Amino acid sequence: MTARRLLPALAVGLVATLLARRAAAQDPRLARLEPGTRALVAALVDSARAAGLPAEPLVQRALEGATKRAPGDRIVAAVRRLGADLGRAREILGSAASLAELEAGAAALRAGAAPAVLAELRRTRRQPLTVPLAVLADLVASGVPADSAATAVLALAATARDADLVEFRRAVERDIALGAPPAAAASVRLNAAAREARPGPP
Repeated sequence: MTARRLLPALAVGLVATLLARRAAAQDPRLARLEPGTRALVAALVDSARAAGLPAEPLVQRALEGATKRAPGDRIVAAVRRLGADLGRAREILGSAASLAELEAGAAALRAGAAPAVLAELRRTRRQPLTVPLAVLADLVASGVPADSAATAVLALAATARDADLVEFRRAVERDIALGAPPAAAASVRLNAAAREARPGPP
């Protein structure tokens, strides 16, 4: 290799090494990643922090990839997608959304919830949205179709307490474990909740 070709290669290698060292210094946990991957992940984490987005989920996603021995490009792509989901969640939920709400919102979007569902939750519920969004994502993970899960959470969220929403999710999951179709389990439990909330005769 000639000197003309060697110098740029050395410069690139030096930059990559410096970035990798900077990444490890910022979060020692990223030292588990291959140096090139570490530098790219650290840049994404820095960008999230600068934008006021939660950075810990990005670190955890990268470490999850490392544990599964995923290729570096897949780890970087997964972290980048999560960062984009967090950004979308903030656009929908507003700049006043808490970090916990953004994480739950990103999970709900990844589960298949429509942005309009998140916007409607923000409009109708005065309490924090972390639990309703987490319940929505958990229902979908249990097999409930995203639209059915959204219908149930929207119907309950305006008046239900966080504990009520968690209990609703548990009841649906119990019914599914006993053999009920996921959509039917959510519908039956939603109807039962509506009957309990309806005032009786004087």
